[in-house]
Amino acid sequence: MKRRDILFSAIGLIILWQFSAMLVNRPILPAPWEVFVVFFQEMQNELLIHFGVSLWRVTAGMALSVIIAAPAGLAIGGSRTLNRIFSPIIYLLYPIPKVVFVPIVFLFLGIGDTAKIFIIFLILFFQIIVLVRDQAAGLPVQLLQSLRSLGAGRRAIFRFVYLPASLPAILTALRQSIGTAVAVLYITELFATKYGLGYYIYYNGSTLFNYPAMYAGVIAMSLLGLGMYFVVDWAERKLCKWKFVS
Repeated sequence: MKRRDILFSAIGLIILWQFSAMLVNRPILPAPWEVFVVFFQEMQNELLIHFGVSLWRVTAGMALSVIIAAPAGLAIGGSRTLNRIFSPIIYLLYPIPKVVFVPIVFLFLGIGDTAKIFIIFLILFFQIIVLVRDQAAGLPVQLLQSLRSLGAGRRAIFRFVYLPASLPAILTALRQSIGTAVAVLYITELFATKYGLGYYIYYNGSTLFNYPAMYAGVIAMSLLGLGMYFVVDWAERKLCKWKFVS
């Protein structure tokens, strides 16, 4: 997507926000310029700390999910035996909304960063393992047989066939899961913590009734998700260059 189109869309949303604020005419919906002033002021102080904490939690959860789920998906998709054993388990667990596990994870892992990172990992893990497994299982058998006939072993096939073929699936899973991961991050940061954008938004909106600061936190969380989305797009262009050859 072109940057110009994104800019025009952002301007359109700001105009719509301004008209909505004028129509509502209540403190619960301040004008965008008022929120932007608070946003830039807070990003030089407290909000920047909360942003950094949330960024660490989401990044750690995403990295952990890729490191574990991608090889697992490749192994399951490339082996009929493993596919027969683990696919029914994935079939049962995948449709369950992972948000329901939030209180259970907190009970086992406590209320620190470990629990919050694990919840994000749990969401992304199933997204990645399913897409990578399907991608690996869908590779043409003739291609694999041809490579084996040329003397390629398991390690070579994994490195030069399965891994490159599954990279788009991994990045697609990340792109699809970013919004959900950020939403769950907000929920997890409401529990017994003093740092994170979720805490910042809730505290300013429900305790201090500082609505401009609350919306500034919403903007920061939106930028967090949008920035991660752009990073995935950038990684896809770098790692999957064949997809963009015209």
